[in-house]
Amino acid sequence: MSTQPVHVDLPHKLGRAEARRRIADNVHKLASFIPGGASVTHEWQGDRLDLNIAAMGQVVDARLDVEDALVRCHLQLPGLLAMLAKPIEAALRSKGSDLLLEDRRKK
Repeated sequence: MSTQPVHVDLPHKLGRAEARRRIADNVHKLASFIPGGASVTHEWQGDRLDLNIAAMGQVVDARLDVEDALVRCHLQLPGLLAMLAKPIEAALRSKGSDLLLEDRRKK
């Protein structure tokens, strides 16, 4: 079964450390961005966040590389999800920067 890569760059003006902190604070929200919900596991390796997202009977491997002015998002969409690459890319472009918003629940 083939996979479809999706790459989206999310620009920011936060600096690397602040962007990483905000993503870490917001990663719990990822499942709510996916219609029907999802199971999300994640692990940081330096400034790279490796994600495993299980949704709609499919598993998506994703990686976020946090840089000084960009967050580079890389996804490998398997099988049926590969047919939805364009809408998934559009959703990531429109909602992906929500991961960089300050989590107001703690304040």
